[in-house]
Amino acid sequence: MARIEHPGGEGGVAPSLGRAAAAAAAAAQNPQPSAPMSTALIFLFAFAAGAAVANIYYVQPLIGLIGPDIGLSPVLASLMVTFTQLGYAAGLVLLVPLGDLVENRSLVVLTLLAVSASLAISAVAGSEPAFFAAALTLGCCAVVAQMLVPFAATLSPEAQRGATVGIVISGVMTGILLARPIASLIADFAGWRAVFGLAAILMVLLAGLLRWNLPIRRPAGGFAYWHLIASLWPVWRDTAILRRRALYQAAMFAAFSLFWTTVPLLLASPAFGWSQRGIAVFALAGAAGALISPVAGRIADRGWTKPATGVALFLVIFSFAIAAVGAVVNSIAILVVAAVLLDVGCILNLVLGQRAIYVLGPEIRSRLNALYMATTFLGGAVGSAIASAVYFHGGWIAASCAGAAFGVIASLYYAGEFFRPRPA
Repeated sequence: MARIEHPGGEGGVAPSLGRAAAAAAAAAQNPQPSAPMSTALIFLFAFAAGAAVANIYYVQPLIGLIGPDIGLSPVLASLMVTFTQLGYAAGLVLLVPLGDLVENRSLVVLTLLAVSASLAISAVAGSEPAFFAAALTLGCCAVVAQMLVPFAATLSPEAQRGATVGIVISGVMTGILLARPIASLIADFAGWRAVFGLAAILMVLLAGLLRWNLPIRRPAGGFAYWHLIASLWPVWRDTAILRRRALYQAAMFAAFSLFWTTVPLLLASPAFGWSQRGIAVFALAGAAGALISPVAGRIADRGWTKPATGVALFLVIFSFAIAAVGAVVNSIAILVVAAVLLDVGCILNLVLGQRAIYVLGPEIRSRLNALYMATTFLGGAVGSAIASAVYFHGGWIAASCAGAAFGVIASLYYAGEFFRPRPA
């Protein structure tokens, strides 16, 4: 076992997983990059990651349309979001670690084709079980976005790794935030099934684009898939910074998912009476928060992770206080400000966390990312699972209090950083 220090002062233990001969072979095949990645390649990674992850968010603004069509009650409608997020968490554990075992470009391309097939099934699903099965599979395969992030980090030299990760995460978050307005606009013109059908076509085209432009990367490997999955527990158990950053982000993403699952219901309610097109415009305004990602990467590169984490947590709590006021006074402008602040806080914390864990060792980078994002999306699944019930039984104020509570829980855990002894 080797002690690994986090640059910001947090320590963790990362297990030595793999034999020296395999590591030497990997180093020969995949030398540490000395030159920055081209701008075009970085933005290709960002676009691909964003387009892939968007697939699990198309359903959020459409639950009011899909639910009646497949026979689902309004109180249970948010389970459509929960199923995709649970599938995503499963895919993070079962598929993303393959980035440490098999050739990365082929893995990305094949997984994108599986995403396309799942989207096609969603587009033609005619019943609740069929749609839920497709949603679960779609979420599981959409983790290709989280295969691309450590892939890009590995290709980038250490000095620019935070900035590169920030740009790729910016693509991920842009995909998440634009998925809702895009889905709403397409559904307004052509129905909700067209959303999934067009996305299936896009994934096939994207698979071809990546097949011809991504470099080949063969990790060390040297062990069986079962050993790869079994190694996840030691990585989680022995890496303190991974656990801490993952639990921060799980609470943040629970708040994020709760907000974006319930706000379309608020906007469509008699208080505002917005159509799908109006909801799309609102979601587009909230997407401005994605601009923080490259800045967050540079903040992490400068070693300001701990204070920036406190800022991120405060922004999430404050955003729900503003959101509650916006609903009381029926102000769209205040709700937009709340949405932007929430997105900024969540994205800032996400990038800070990924930059922190990516310094722990390239040979386990995919597994670190898998555990980090799986914990994050489990938190998101909790937030979306309770969203409809909280909103329908307690209204927007109850939903705002629940979202703020997730931020408070993360802040209490964060306070422990200032009372722990620093590692030797």
